[in-house]
Amino acid sequence: MTDRIIKKLDELKEQARLGGGVERIERQHQAGKLTARERLEVLLDPASFTELDIFVTHRIHDFPMEKIPGDGVVTGYGTIHGRKVYLFSQDFTVFGGSLSKAHAEKICKIMDLALKAGVPVIGLNDSGGARIQEGVVSLGAYADIFLRNVLVSGVIPQISAIMGPCAGGAVYSPAITDFIFMCKGTSYLYVTGPKVVKTVTQEDVDHEALGGAGVHSQQSGIAHFSEENDIACLERIRELMAYIPQNNRSEPPLIKNDDPADRASPALAGIIPENPNKPYDIKEVILELVDNREFLEVHADYAKNIVVGFARLHGRSVGIVANQPDALAGVLDIDASLKGARFVRFCDSFNIPLITLVDVPGFLPGTDQEWHGIIKHGAKLLYAFAEATVPKITIIVRKAYGGAYDVMSSKHIRGDFNYAWPTAEIAVMGPQGAVEIIYRKELEGADDPEAAKHKFIEEYREKFANPYIAAQMGYIDDVIDPAQTRSVLIRSLEMLTSKRDANPWRKHGNIPL
Repeated sequence: MTDRIIKKLDELKEQARLGGGVERIERQHQAGKLTARERLEVLLDPASFTELDIFVTHRIHDFPMEKIPGDGVVTGYGTIHGRKVYLFSQDFTVFGGSLSKAHAEKICKIMDLALKAGVPVIGLNDSGGARIQEGVVSLGAYADIFLRNVLVSGVIPQISAIMGPCAGGAVYSPAITDFIFMCKGTSYLYVTGPKVVKTVTQEDVDHEALGGAGVHSQQSGIAHFSEENDIACLERIRELMAYIPQNNRSEPPLIKNDDPADRASPALAGIIPENPNKPYDIKEVILELVDNREFLEVHADYAKNIVVGFARLHGRSVGIVANQPDALAGVLDIDASLKGARFVRFCDSFNIPLITLVDVPGFLPGTDQEWHGIIKHGAKLLYAFAEATVPKITIIVRKAYGGAYDVMSSKHIRGDFNYAWPTAEIAVMGPQGAVEIIYRKELEGADDPEAAKHKFIEEYREKFANPYIAAQMGYIDDVIDPAQTRSVLIRSLEMLTSKRDANPWRKHGNIPL
């Protein structure tokens, strides 16, 4: 083969790597965004990327359009932390990253290869949406991607980063994936843009207020992570990938560290206030328990009354679900139930053990919650925990009242090991509410109702608002010293490494949607 032929090959590839050209690349940088290829350089291990379909172009004949190699998306495979991934990165410098049939076929090929290889697929989205010049062909191409998103769900991890506009039909592919990342000020996610909203509803709204990172990470809950810029977003994806396995048949990576398995945490006893109605930050408890105080919180800005995220215990990856007394007293509401259920189902799909820290006064009452479906949404969290077959370890640190006790990975829904701290209060409801019902007549006839109520509350708390009744029934496996919680968790996890559990055969369950 002559040098001339190889030189031409190199020139054609170099031309393709320029995408829409130097001027458009500069505009991308001026907007505070990296290019499609620069993003891959940040995300992947150095020199690990292998590109596929670099010469693919569109097949549009009805409109005069330049044929640019790659057709607006860079696809291929590489490694993150030495582990294989397939991925695509949309190139906004080429036709605004709009999706044509050829563009979609490149993405579908990557997803098919990822499924066959059993490795995660990552999509970096930066697209103006369907390529109008292709009409319904482009719409059908989106559906080809959606189908694959559904079929590989729970089989291989799917990660989406919204790194520019993502509108119309384009939003549904990320919505099906496991985790969505957004960048503040530069990424937008909505079904219809501000102009259409103005035309249809007369509502004035800008891109950020309609579908920016703040909206979706705090209000809608669609975005799991909201990062400052492209680089921070890509680095956060790398951090997440260190906790999750390659597929549903493999185990999460085991990463040993120097944090002793038997490390005591005497500080834990001082975190829980003596006053049972006083708030505290459950994340202080989490950091005391996990390896090297490293905790990757998911959905940090959404439904703050529940905390979910990834950590390690003696090197093993675990998913943590914890009520947060520092927000709404840790009560379960619609948003918290949805947030918790989605996270639990991901962990169960990919063999990640679940650690549940319970301090919950119940479900949030009121017409707003009832009218918007707290019953069915709360049932989603119950369903997720009950369905999960991964190792499940629960620690009741303080309150566990009413149906929320059942829902938070109790023994009754197949919790493997259920422990309680001496501060735990396990009851149908709090002492005050219980006394007002049980002793209603006595309080009405008392000379000093307040003194009588105080007396009955103390008696009720002594008899029922403690962990020992539940322990006598076998619903709690042990009441433990808070300082020894870390070692108890690690020993329990080790005992559950060979756990085998299964659900009855079915096509699929009917989770209350």
